Amino acid sequence: MEAVLLIDFGSTNTKVTAVDPAEARLLGTAAAFTTVGTDIGEGLAEALGLLQKETGPLTFVKRFACSSAAGGLRMAASGLVPSLTASAARLAALGAGAKIVGLYSYELTEEDGAAIAALKPDIFLLTGGVDGGNKDCILHNAAVLAAMKPAFPVLVAGNRAASGQCLKILAGLEVIPCPNVLPRLGKLNIEPVQEQIRALFLRRIINARGLSREQELISGILMPTPSAVKRALELLAQGMAGEKERKGETGKIEKREKRENGEQGFGELAAVDLGGATTDVYSVASGLPQTGDTVLKGIPEPFSKRTVEGDIGMRYSAAGVLEAAGAERLAALSGLPQEAVEQAVRELASRPDAVAGTPEEEALDYALAAAAVEAAMERHAGTLEEAYTPAGPVFVQTGKDLRNVGRLILTGGAVIRSKRAGEIAGYARYTKAKPHALKPAGGELYVDKAYILAAMGLLAETAPGAALRIMKREIQRYGT
Repeated sequence: MEAVLLIDFGSTNTKVTAVDPAEARLLGTAAAFTTVGTDIGEGLAEALGLLQKETGPLTFVKRFACSSAAGGLRMAASGLVPSLTASAARLAALGAGAKIVGLYSYELTEEDGAAIAALKPDIFLLTGGVDGGNKDCILHNAAVLAAMKPAFPVLVAGNRAASGQCLKILAGLEVIPCPNVLPRLGKLNIEPVQEQIRALFLRRIINARGLSREQELISGILMPTPSAVKRALELLAQGMAGEKERKGETGKIEKREKRENGEQGFGELAAVDLGGATTDVYSVASGLPQTGDTVLKGIPEPFSKRTVEGDIGMRYSAAGVLEAAGAERLAALSGLPQEAVEQAVRELASRPDAVAGTPEEEALDYALAAAAVEAAMERHAGTLEEAYTPAGPVFVQTGKDLRNVGRLILTGGAVIRSKRAGEIAGYARYTKAKPHALKPAGGELYVDKAYILAAMGLLAETAPGAALRIMKREIQRYGT
């Protein structure tokens, strides 16, 4: 047996998963507290020890890892119009697995420059203007960045007519030109930028986070953890084609090549990953308007989309859940006194490794999870508003309509440990009380009980067929 070890250095826990790709078999999983404050290898060693107590001794032929430890990949971005190039920049960064710590529209001010310098992002994404459109804004913002003399790299992905001038303005800095993220209205082109973000993550961020000490034990740290989860969900939704078409220069099919055996995926889906510091939401769905009297506002969103709520989490960011939902709502959900809720939430940030052990703690965790899932899915999903025109009323959709997705997947420690995962999932769903929020209306509920999505995203890079079969076996429909 040739076992492969898949490692996720998370912000709260380091999770390890052992698989046998040849047999498409999950061998075991384990987790330990991430020791990023001392030596990240300590948490890894503890997790490996727990894993091999479950599996027995294993010899790993490959070890792959992803990471969101110590804040993950932190990015800032600027664009021209908030609903256009700035929105495209945001989608590009989030889809690459980053956390947005600053997003700016129009011309940067001196105060903006000072704020960016204080944020110290890992990467800055400079966008603005469709090709052949406005150049003044991106050139101004390049000058503001140049004056800062930042240590972080700058990706230039705006109006191609201004790209050369931006590179000259930013000369002396680490600057990387990319194709425009919004070359024309209604046309997103974010994949090239995402490839550059991933390359920078591998080259710079790993060293900055101290993970390079583990490189001799790891075959490769491939991507940020959210990118791994997104890759797994894409594979799970879309499955694998049984053959690949090779097209000639004319576009005609010249040959069909056999690939790894084809296998169907789940179809369109949405997923919520509830973590200690953040809550990530994913959708692999078109999300297009469902009726002829609905018009789409803003740029079309990518088929595979990720958003992250950096202020909402079960431990480090529990205070953000309290702020979003309110103490009264958390008290009602948990059945605990409001004062007790407020006190307990204040304590959780200083105890990120805390596991609920009493009925009161379990009740609070349920309330935090329900409120976090509700807020995060509402922010991810599109909205629908009624507008009146001379021709009569129409509906205006912004973002994705997820009401028809066939499956909803929940993952994260709080969900996996909870006996009330089905109730928690209810808060991610569409309700008539909030008809403007286009959340999933039905579909089957699945729970990633083994917490393997990130691991399967890593495995998908080298053995997608095995990753797909393991996920379809291990990610179970709730109640079965």
